[in-house]
Amino acid sequence: MKNRIIRAFAGVFILFSLLLALYVNQNWLWLTAFVGANLFQSSITKWCLLEDILTKLGVKD
Repeated sequence: MKNRIIRAFAGVFILFSLLLALYVNQNWLWLTAFVGANLFQSSITKWCLLEDILTKLGVKD
C-alpha cells in the first residue's frame, strides 16, 4: 500500500509542477527536478522520507 501511495504522490507532484511551469512560471520545473532526484536517491539508498512518515501514520505495507 505504501509503495502505491508514494508513487501516486510523486506522479501528482510531477504533473502539478509541470502544469505550474506551463501556466505560471518555468521555475516550477525545479520541483519536477527535485522529485526526480528524490526518486533516484531513494532507489540507491533504499530510504524514503515519505515512507517513514506513512509508517508513523500507521499505513501498512
